Order: sequence, then C-alpha cells, then structure tokens
Amino acid sequence: MDNNGSFPANLADVPSEPEDMLAGVTVIVCSSCRDETGSDAHPSAGALLAEDTRRVASGENIRIRTVECLGNCKRRLSAALLRDGCWSYVFGDLDTTSGADLIAGAKLFATSTDGLIPWRGRPDSLKRGLVARIPPLDLLKD
Repeated sequence: MDNNGSFPANLADVPSEPEDMLAGVTVIVCSSCRDETGSDAHPSAGALLAEDTRRVASGENIRIRTVECLGNCKRRLSAALLRDGCWSYVFGDLDTTSGADLIAGAKLFATSTDGLIPWRGRPDSLKRGLVARIPPLDLLKD
C-alpha cells in the first residue's frame, strides 16, 4: 500500500528488499574530469573518484559506470545519479574522495517513494554541488 492508501498497479514491480531497490540506481562518474589545477595526471581525478565510488559501493547492489565527459568542466569532478522513471541528477564540485557521498545519495534515491532525492539527509557535497535535475521523459508535456 502506498502513502495514498492504494496498492501499486503491479505488486511485482515493487522491490521487496532494500538491496533490490538499490539495483535500480546507477551512479555515473565522469572519468575524464581533471582536478582544480587542470592537471593531465594519470589516473585523472575523475578516474580516482570512480575508483573511490566503486570501493565504497563494494558489496552494495548499486551500478557504478563511467563516461568520458559529462560536459560540466567548469564545475570539475562530476557525477550523475539515475533511476528509471525518476528524475536524474547531475552534481559537480566533487573531489576524489566523494564516493561515500555519492553512495549515500544513491541509497537515499533508491528508497525515495516520490522519485526525488530527499534534501534531508543528503550529503552537503550533493546539496551545494547540484548542477541539474532532469525530469524523466514520461513526465514531459508539450
């Protein structure tokens, strides 16, 4: 039963365990992001963030993916959180050790009943680093 007192249309679509809910969230890390100095060092700062995020997510049922560029270069290290049928989030101004914040945000997102990452409990880096919130396609109207 949901908060409105009605049952979901298809109970098979409702995860029964928190671990199942986590599987619905993907963290995307920009692996080509450079640090604040613009260094070409290898591994890149973005690759280090991806590595930290994977380390923190070890044992969790959260997908971690990398992309070459999220196009958010002015806000340096960037990542996104995606969940099917929900708003997507892009964050910037992260650092190489922000993996724990990304995973904490992913867990909040996974357990959200309205498809939004709740502000309360969100790590500070995900509050001040919010770049964009993108609606799911099925929510768009002409």
